[in-house]
Amino acid sequence: MLIRTVIVLGLLAIAGAAVAQTPQEIRLWPGKAPGSENWTVPEVTTTSPAGDRAISNVSDPAVTVFLPPPASATGTAVVVAPGGALRVLGWDNEGIKVAQWLNSKGIAALVLKYRTLQTMPGDGRGRGAAPPGGAAAGPRKELEIRNGNANPEPGDAALREVLQMGIADAQQALRLARRNAAAWRIDPARVGIMGFSAGGGIAVGTALAERTEASPDFLVSLYGPSLQDVDVPAHAPPLFIAVGSTHFNVTNGCLALFAAWKAAGKPAEIHVYDQVSAGFGMTKRGLPVDSWSDRLLEWMVARKLR
Repeated sequence: MLIRTVIVLGLLAIAGAAVAQTPQEIRLWPGKAPGSENWTVPEVTTTSPAGDRAISNVSDPAVTVFLPPPASATGTAVVVAPGGALRVLGWDNEGIKVAQWLNSKGIAALVLKYRTLQTMPGDGRGRGAAPPGGAAAGPRKELEIRNGNANPEPGDAALREVLQMGIADAQQALRLARRNAAAWRIDPARVGIMGFSAGGGIAVGTALAERTEASPDFLVSLYGPSLQDVDVPAHAPPLFIAVGSTHFNVTNGCLALFAAWKAAGKPAEIHVYDQVSAGFGMTKRGLPVDSWSDRLLEWMVARKLR
């Protein structure tokens, strides 16, 4: 009986070591987040025909923590910031599915639900809604990228405000990962951030900010150019970029970001994929861009980040 009990307990321990822990959502701020205390528009989640969720009107930022099985944990952690023009968050394609892939490689993931521009119901424009115009407004023109800043609406005060809030939310997530390093089997010197589209702009913002315990150890931008002037700091982390070759404005913004890192003598790698534009995320298209995650993993291994 004793031998059988020992065997059963051993098998349970092995099984537990092979299973990722249940994801946990953690609010990032005590009470209401600073700067948005008076926001009242309710958060909304919509689901696409493909089953992917998008979240808008976020006012209560949080992270959903995905931890890999203890036996396969590498000690690396990544804060994942989905994209959506600072107005919505592509929660599944650029968040949950990314976290699940990272867990499969032994990497902890914190999917960031950062604050987004508030859109008033029943208002065609609303606070931070897309600017009016369209086909009648004439052909689009590529942005002139200055100081690496690819923000398409530099004069929008609400956009600037929510960008800084999103960066603050991302910094809180980085702090949270390091505070829980022991419990979550994380190496506090291998905590990075990965952002998609506007989430990439937020990720870049954390790397450009003053060095603190909220600075990332590595930066991954998936079609996410900087949304602010780029003055590469001395503590700038290694940078990985993947972008489609025809992503309007964004391709050039990512190239400018890479050039700024290179000019500052900081490690950087960029992949520009033909036959693809925006928002590839974790979606498979039968094109070379499908392997961007393989290239990222190789880069992480080469830089001893995994």
